[in-house]
Amino acid sequence: MPPFTMTFSIDEQHDGKLLRQFLQENGISRTALTDIKFHGGALLVDGRPVTVRHVLRAGETLSVVFPPERTSDWMDAEAMPLDILYEDDYVLVVNKPAGLATIPSRHHPGGTLANGLLHHYRKQQLDSTVHIVTRLDRDTSGLVLVAKHRHVHHLLSALQQKGHVVRTYEAICHGVIVEDEGTIDAPIGRQSDSIIAREVREDGKSAVTHFRVLERLYGYTYVSLRLETGRTHQIRVHLAYLGHPLAGDELYGGSREMIGRQALHSRQLSFFHPFAGRWYTCSAPLPDDMELLLEATRRRCAD
Repeated sequence: MPPFTMTFSIDEQHDGKLLRQFLQENGISRTALTDIKFHGGALLVDGRPVTVRHVLRAGETLSVVFPPERTSDWMDAEAMPLDILYEDDYVLVVNKPAGLATIPSRHHPGGTLANGLLHHYRKQQLDSTVHIVTRLDRDTSGLVLVAKHRHVHHLLSALQQKGHVVRTYEAICHGVIVEDEGTIDAPIGRQSDSIIAREVREDGKSAVTHFRVLERLYGYTYVSLRLETGRTHQIRVHLAYLGHPLAGDELYGGSREMIGRQALHSRQLSFFHPFAGRWYTCSAPLPDDMELLLEATRRRCAD
């Protein structure tokens, strides 16, 4: 497959501009330019190699050719079923099942979503490693946004900081939330006695979660949540902080009586596509275990 390339047609507005300035204005960082210079990329104007000191002229065609990416030696491509809801040359959105880790770790060196995506790339003859834009915990199900190239990841991360990647979750938590909707604005940091668990603490990083009650059930509340920030375990920590831990979330005080994992699902993902220049939205239905929990608590209400 040809290397990842961005092509620009230079118009009158950019006539006389230094290539370096033009690239910076179009989100190509100095790090990316260094990578291009020393690792097999190229800057071409009308097919001719140029440097960043080239003065652009209207009517020229600029091609930015990025070098091939090298996958870590310890990460293997593994065939596995993938529920891909959207894919193009730049991004893909996949519906991750609960129980599947997003990326390899010491405890899960293989069998992760990233291993499966790498196999998918190999079938496409795509020279890229896996770039996860919106990571999910192992036991959280739902939508994950993936960039198919390092530079696309860079652009999407910048858009995410501007609120142009919007994630909506659905969850089932213990107890009955009285307010119909609200905002949890409470900083999150690592618990001092744990390398995994987080907590609300004054010296933590800013974390904001918006919630809306979808349904009140027997001993549980079904809620929709939108993240304004993306801290580790944010929804889990914030709901536990309210006194309503997620069903199944033993780490933060939930019970597994009704479900074997935290009842949290990434339901909808909207993002502004940096190359198509418009918004895309994907949705994934609630998984069976959460549907069964809702049905069981609804029956209790009826009884």
